[in-house]
Amino acid sequence: MGKFFGTDGVRGVFGSELTIDFALKIGQAAAFVLSRPGEKILIGCDTRISSSSLVSAIAAGICSAGVESILLETAVPTPAVAFLTKYTACSAGAMISASHNSFEFNGIKFFDRNGFKLNDETEKKIENLILEDFKNCKFPSFDNVGRIHFKNNLFEHYIEYISNVVTCNKKIKIAFDCANGSSYCCADKIFGKKLNSEFISCSPNGININQNCGSTDLKNIKKLVIRKKIDIGIAFDGDADRCIAVDENGETIDGDEILAICALDMFENDNLSKKTVVGTDMTNMGLTDFLKKLGINFVRTNVGDRYILDEMNKNNFSLGGEQSGHIIFLNNSTTGDGLLTAAMLINVITKRNIKASEIKKIFVKYPQITYNIKFEPYQKILENPNFKDMISKIETILSDLGRVFVRKSGTEPLVRIMCESKYSEKLAEAEKIIKTFKDSCEV
Repeated sequence: MGKFFGTDGVRGVFGSELTIDFALKIGQAAAFVLSRPGEKILIGCDTRISSSSLVSAIAAGICSAGVESILLETAVPTPAVAFLTKYTACSAGAMISASHNSFEFNGIKFFDRNGFKLNDETEKKIENLILEDFKNCKFPSFDNVGRIHFKNNLFEHYIEYISNVVTCNKKIKIAFDCANGSSYCCADKIFGKKLNSEFISCSPNGININQNCGSTDLKNIKKLVIRKKIDIGIAFDGDADRCIAVDENGETIDGDEILAICALDMFENDNLSKKTVVGTDMTNMGLTDFLKKLGINFVRTNVGDRYILDEMNKNNFSLGGEQSGHIIFLNNSTTGDGLLTAAMLINVITKRNIKASEIKKIFVKYPQITYNIKFEPYQKILENPNFKDMISKIETILSDLGRVFVRKSGTEPLVRIMCESKYSEKLAEAEKIIKTFKDSCEV
């Protein structure tokens, strides 16, 4: 990660950490790095109250560098920006969103002309231009600046594309939680006409995105599924680049389980490239055991769908994903796409004629616990002797039939600790140690 960019673009609290001035500068820098004068950069956003301000600022920055800005006039999912960037032959795409975070946060992430997230090297070039105050950049004269163009029909091309993926029929009842976010304006158009569907959290007001709803808070979709005897529920996050499912009993189907059923189906239909699935350091060991028994290879990467995608592109793999619900079907999309994942999942369970709860039975999860420890930016918590000693003790307890994984969050001032073990009593010992440390040091 660089000075500005984390694991998924730039992110921070609007007005303090992520300012209008910075958005203008990052628009300028992105234009110089990703485009040539006269080319176009596509811009989309989610439903946050601050998104329109940031769109205006980044568009102004882009235009001041002599590049045209194409603005989508409605909130759109992040994967729609990736898709439409390539579809319209723009030189780059920019999405204004803080994904699963609450409304006070916002963020900026970019896609290249082929619809892929930027690599570390390209992000570093953008950062350096800002840090060097554009000292080697030549801004155009007043008669050569770019213009802002508003497009209100481009989004329909993305909706049509995902709609065509949906092949199942109306025999099952499905509920969708749109998180008062980007999917509110398209989920019904994609699934409503083909399926027996119901939609909740579709009334964004600028501040209720991800608020007690969506993939980070499943209680409403679980209640709805049980009360109305719905066959499967789907919950998107704020920018709809991921989804989590709920079975007919109200039990969570996470990204690992979605990955498992899709991998099995693709493997049996000879659609799983090189018989390999890509996951991250957070992927459950139960899933890796399941894949191994099938004869499917598994590759771990750093946490973040961009790292999964790098591995998939590098080796021509077709399927990868995270527990959080970022699933990448590289034959269909250049990034994680919650709406596409929902379509694929619904297709699989209807084609195989199974209940959603049967997905949870195809492999046995290792029990996991995850703790977040807050820290101030100046604290080097990972180098703290007491922290290191705690991790060493946990590693000894979990031994060969478990593991501990530690990382700094790329989007929040947190250290995340994940422990996993085949034996729940070992996990309980590890959890006790973490709680003691957390209580003694957390800021």
